[in-house]
Amino acid sequence: MDKPVIFIQGGGDDGYEADKALVNSLQASLGDDYRIYYPVIQSNEELSDFGWPLQINQTVLNTKGEPVIVGHSLGASMLLKYLSENALAKKIKGIFLIATPFWSGNEDWKTGLKLQENFCDKLPHDVPFFFYHCKDDEVTPLSHLEYYKQKVTQATFRELENGGHQFNNDLTLVAQDIKSLK
Repeated sequence: MDKPVIFIQGGGDDGYEADKALVNSLQASLGDDYRIYYPVIQSNEELSDFGWPLQINQTVLNTKGEPVIVGHSLGASMLLKYLSENALAKKIKGIFLIATPFWSGNEDWKTGLKLQENFCDKLPHDVPFFFYHCKDDEVTPLSHLEYYKQKVTQATFRELENGGHQFNNDLTLVAQDIKSLK
């Protein structure tokens, strides 16, 4: 039986296309026992959160079994928002967050992306969390990972020396951690 993995893309006009290489690396490293679901997440500019949490919820509900969820960049931050602001309708096996931005500042467009002050208290505590970040990430600074280290104390954190924002399109380490789940 295929083990389901949901991959939530990063943002930007070409986020879906750019992250296909990450999905392909993850699938190759996981092997045939896993099936990756890679939905296209569309941004709705009229919604403060661009409609991402709702689309993540629909994907989770429509996926058979107990999925692992992987998010990259904006997708990772929206996955945290979804998990901290909604009751889970089904069991999730693990959460894997790659190059996760922490949204701050007063710009209007960031309002719906920001996590609530006590977001970490509302995350599911029976689900393993993993954060990954490359020290040479040119898009999301390493300081964002440091913030999450202080807040999400139950998580496992992995810092890589290099790989940039796209991890050199190599998610072997993420696949190893997914396979280690019981």
